[in-house]
Amino acid sequence: MASESSKDSILEFFTHASNKHDFALDITLNINGALITGTTISAKEYFDTLSDSIGNGNDVAQKLSEKLAEAGQSLEDTAEAQTNFIHLKNTKVYLGDSKPTPSQGKIVWRGKLSEVDGFFLGKISSSK
Repeated sequence: MASESSKDSILEFFTHASNKHDFALDITLNINGALITGTTISAKEYFDTLSDSIGNGNDVAQKLSEKLAEAGQSLEDTAEAQTNFIHLKNTKVYLGDSKPTPSQGKIVWRGKLSEVDGFFLGKISSSK
């Protein structure tokens, strides 16, 4: 199990800036051999996007949507919340030489900072 001290302080700084100041940064993460590429977003935007994506269904979907929106708001209201997760939008995951997953759509992604092996600034763009 990774300890908190195993988080990269620079990546944590970028993530904190995204959470507190809506700082957006194109970034590619290396996690267990996979490349995850996208643009940083705040935890609130992540939860709001999830909430919006399931909010127009049945009663269960409505309740889930409300809980996700509440989670996003509570994170924003917490003045000094600890930064343990990074959130990306327009995300693509690359494994080896295959096409990215997902290959279409606007996908939000959440990952543990302590699991990131490395990163570089910029997104991988797939050739058309």
